Amino acid sequence: MRIIINEKTINRNRLIAQVTMISGLAVLAGGMYVSFQMPDQFYLSLVALLLGFILSQIGIYFSNRWARRPRPDEQIDQSLKGLDDKYSMYHYKTPSSHLIVGPAGIWAIFPKHQRGTITFEKGRWKQRGGGMLMTYLKVFAQEGLGRPDLEMIGVIESLEKYFAKILPDEDISQISAALVFTHPEVVIDIDNEQDLPAATIPVNKLKDLIRKSAKNKPISLSVVKILQDALPQN
Repeated sequence: MRIIINEKTINRNRLIAQVTMISGLAVLAGGMYVSFQMPDQFYLSLVALLLGFILSQIGIYFSNRWARRPRPDEQIDQSLKGLDDKYSMYHYKTPSSHLIVGPAGIWAIFPKHQRGTITFEKGRWKQRGGGMLMTYLKVFAQEGLGRPDLEMIGVIESLEKYFAKILPDEDISQISAALVFTHPEVVIDIDNEQDLPAATIPVNKLKDLIRKSAKNKPISLSVVKILQDALPQN
């Protein structure tokens, strides 16, 4: 498998993660100091604590994607190890942060690092389990699951526009999505009869998903070559 990765984006965002995390902790510490040493400056300490919390959350967002090792792109690449050179993986090069193009078609990969039990009810993915520890992590150390369905819709629409621009003469309308959980302690508890908006799997099942899709031959090798030639080469 060919891997094309935007190292500049990774290095820049890793720096942002480091700066915001350190700044957030420093501002939080300052807010705590003011609250204890200058109780009459309540509003100043409140502003500092709020700003510190916001900076810390920004730092968590960037750290989870670009500073924590292995990074999501590294985990995805490892899970797909063994795919042949007919496949190309694009990290941070297209409107989808992680895009696979090959005999299995076009796949936008959406990695999530949540732990606990993942379910799908009433059209939405939910994260459960973990008790007080999970509640603490969601607030202070881990992003919430959010709305992956809305994220996917936005990214796929952007991909369709992107392909229409770089390949105006090709009909590129079949783009698949996979919600991939990278945390080793995640449990996916979804009824097989559920009508999921996207494949939902642990990262170690990603290669199986891609190979299974390739057997259905959703895209010809000639179209794969056209796509890969039009996409970034390095």
